[in-house]
Amino acid sequence: MSEAKIKKMIAETFLEVADALETGRYGKKAVIGFACEGSEHGQENIDRAFELAVRKGLTPYMIEGEDTHKKMEELLESGEIDAAVTMHYPFPVGVSTVGKIITPGMGKAMYLATTTGTSDTDRVCAMVKNAIYGIIAAKADGIENPTVGIANIDGARQTEKYLIQLKENGYDIHFADSARADGGIVMRGNDLLSASADVMVMDSLTGNLMTKIFSAYTTGGSYESLGFGYGPGIGPDFDKLIMIVSRASGAPVIAGAMEFATNLINHDWKKIVKEEWKKAEKAGLRAILDEIKKANTKKADADEEVAMPPKEICTEQIPGIEVMDLEDAVKVLWKNGIYAESGMGCTGPIVRMAADKKEKAVELLTAAGYIG
Repeated sequence: MSEAKIKKMIAETFLEVADALETGRYGKKAVIGFACEGSEHGQENIDRAFELAVRKGLTPYMIEGEDTHKKMEELLESGEIDAAVTMHYPFPVGVSTVGKIITPGMGKAMYLATTTGTSDTDRVCAMVKNAIYGIIAAKADGIENPTVGIANIDGARQTEKYLIQLKENGYDIHFADSARADGGIVMRGNDLLSASADVMVMDSLTGNLMTKIFSAYTTGGSYESLGFGYGPGIGPDFDKLIMIVSRASGAPVIAGAMEFATNLINHDWKKIVKEEWKKAEKAGLRAILDEIKKANTKKADADEEVAMPPKEICTEQIPGIEVMDLEDAVKVLWKNGIYAESGMGCTGPIVRMAADKKEKAVELLTAAGYIG
């Protein structure tokens, strides 16, 4: 063997050792496949993404052909690639993607849980699962104790109630606190801009919209230039690492998705999925999901005519009720002889009543499942 080859082997060995010390994995680097389905920005954009990935020290692999998804799945199954980046994928129900973006307020990474796919057919069940999926993605990306906030959208208050219940049962959730003066787990728009939480929980349609906005707000929307894409598909029984980008994703985002995938592999994402799901189930996740679905059928009598009690001056308010449940919550109080009105406070929907009726109203709305 020539001296040059010996020196090359020694150099490669040192590089492998250095990589193993940095990533915890010994041997070849993670190979990230890219299903080349046709970018809106042309082949040049994909070529540029590969150049950026190589500069980051990543190992990209081009997947081309008539049925790129079939080939992609075969390569994942055989172990020839460790993960894949693609522009769309039909995930089964129960699996959804956790995106990773950089917020403009603080230039901080934030995980959007979730951005594509369907975690559950029930909205609140899906958002509870999304919180766990977000924690998994953040931990697998190297965040040891990610903080969790809930975007102030339909389902947020119920999600808050059940996540608190999950935490009280023993699941280790580190809740974020809104940067707004009144604080709380439920995040406002300001918190999304500044990344008040590491993991921001929302439904996948909202998450998809947020990913598009955060990744393309500097370009006018046609070119996604920032962030790491729509993220990995996560579910308790899903064992393939498939990352989503879009046809509008620019080279930096495609390369970012490859970097995100490499980080997940280096932190043993499969192990983290199993560990977190097991912890959540031990804390009664399945019972909580069943409770949510039962609670959503609790309003069988919501459409019945209920007489309004005599009007009173309303000086107190109860927040934390879903906007879609607001009128039904008012009817519960009317049915029990308490005059109440619906309204909208600065943090969301409220029910208003007289000061001397508030304590009883809280009891009734809690028993009916409208507040926690």
